[in-house]
Amino acid sequence: MVERVVHRSGPIPLRPSMTTPTTRTTTTPGTTTDPLARARVLARLLDSAAGVPGTGIRFGLDPVLGLIPGLGDVAGAALSGYLVLLGARLGAPRAVVARMVLNVGIDAVVGAVPVLGDLFDVAWKANTRNLALLDRALERPAAARASSAAVVGGAVLALTLIAVAGVALAVVVVRALVAAAT
Repeated sequence: MVERVVHRSGPIPLRPSMTTPTTRTTTTPGTTTDPLARARVLARLLDSAAGVPGTGIRFGLDPVLGLIPGLGDVAGAALSGYLVLLGARLGAPRAVVARMVLNVGIDAVVGAVPVLGDLFDVAWKANTRNLALLDRALERPAAARASSAAVVGGAVLALTLIAVAGVALAVVVVRALVAAAT
């Protein structure tokens, strides 16, 4: 209840900081204490908000944003970054946060390929994956940490091998082009 002070011009409510008691905790119907409630809504919006009738295929805003050349994948990655930051703020282990960053990175890099990347976005669902990682990290931190460290280590090894193979392929292609030109 807000106290009122009678003034010449009529009753004036006091500022909330002037009312007593100053600390009051109330929960209104429909509110939740789930720290991931907003993350669940965002993941659904980005990954599975709509469906293709008769197929069971669900997609969200992420692949639709990816149709915008250049900026779409950046916007999708920025929105996905909210889940990563939330995981870090909630104290998820570093390995879990690194795996989440890897999921967003894969989504952004592969999603940048026109059309095929957008189809990949429909299947990959990085935000749903990241939400599952956060759920597991908050429920059983030790299990999430062990599983995520192995996956991140494997992914780093795989990415290193892909990078080396890419450089080797580039050298072979450049040599072939130089040989064909001379």
